[in-house]
Amino acid sequence: MTDRIEADYLIETAEDPARAAEVMAGEQSSGTFVSVPGEDNEGVRLARAVVERLEIVGDAERPSSPGATPGRPVLARATLSWPLSNLGPSLPNLLATVAGNLFELRAFSGLKLLDLRLPRAFGDANPGPAFGVDGTRRLTGVTEGPLVGTIIKPSVGLSPEETADLVRTLAEAGIDFIKDDELQADGPHCPFEDRVRAVQRVIRDHADRTGKRVMFAFNLTGEVDEMRRRHDLVEAEGGTLVMASMHSVGLTGMLALRRHARLPIHAHRNGWGMFGRHPNHGVSYVAWSKLWRLAGADHLHVNGIANKFCESDESSVASARSLLTPLWPDLPMLAMPVFSSGQTIRQAGPTWEALGSDDLIHAAGGGILAHPKGPRAGVESFREAWAAAKAGEPVEARATRSSVLADALGAYK
Repeated sequence: MTDRIEADYLIETAEDPARAAEVMAGEQSSGTFVSVPGEDNEGVRLARAVVERLEIVGDAERPSSPGATPGRPVLARATLSWPLSNLGPSLPNLLATVAGNLFELRAFSGLKLLDLRLPRAFGDANPGPAFGVDGTRRLTGVTEGPLVGTIIKPSVGLSPEETADLVRTLAEAGIDFIKDDELQADGPHCPFEDRVRAVQRVIRDHADRTGKRVMFAFNLTGEVDEMRRRHDLVEAEGGTLVMASMHSVGLTGMLALRRHARLPIHAHRNGWGMFGRHPNHGVSYVAWSKLWRLAGADHLHVNGIANKFCESDESSVASARSLLTPLWPDLPMLAMPVFSSGQTIRQAGPTWEALGSDDLIHAAGGGILAHPKGPRAGVESFREAWAAAKAGEPVEARATRSSVLADALGAYK
């Protein structure tokens, strides 16, 4: 690893791709649209971004966005690099460098940041996950298999007491993990403090009786001081996890929370579709999630196999693999993937086959709560489905010996 930052892009341009890439390099470092005094200064020349690689990969049928240079665009993969000395190991300034004004350049009708490779200095300067996979397993006592989880549904509208009643049902069903919906914040119908106290009473009581402490992700998204206070309340009440909507709080908000936090941080990626949905424009989750791992996220959502959204299975799996891939050999900064979005027992086998790991949270709302025999059977059916997957056994074969799995197969077509 050198002291240079590298970023891979898919570029879509009707101009000469080599010239377009040079325009991008100039815009994102020491250049501008006309020559200016001082360009020949040695320090300025050293600061210029370099086009390391360029490969034409195809043609686009039509421009992905308006306002670009007219003509039928070609697609190319480009790698740019910058000296670390341009910005230092600063995540906010890294974002401005690799994903700033370049998206607005007329040369491009489409441009997508695909991946990042960063100097080790970023690992030294930024906190990274405090708990990740191993810490999450330790706190939940789940030493093997995925954490089976769910989401409070209905997402909003329940009172603190009603939320706690549902948590009691889920805890008694054997669930490992529960999260607030990202829409559940601190409204007058369900104030954050009241919700934390009501839910944690249930969780503490269940742990006292059974020895199992359910992990609950309380959504503390807010301004920095609010998040710190909310974190401290969760900790004081015996909670083991907090949740923040990462695009709502931003990188600096996540960094501030992480530097304060003594609990793991569940980072919800709601809003990522604005950045990642278009195949030729935006930011790949593989690149985007590296910033959030460095900022301190312990868990990150990746959608899931056959999810209810627009993301392909290949994209979800690539996202999960990236979270379990070390950033540096001696400083892995691994985060736990959270598979969710329309998940049922039918996704266990394909998820295991595609990922080859059970270091994940498999969260299902209706996939557990809507089981014909209730949440306990829903949780048990998930564990049965994962046991079958890891044994290489078709889920239908396992269902001949498991009534809860057979009922789930009938319910979730």
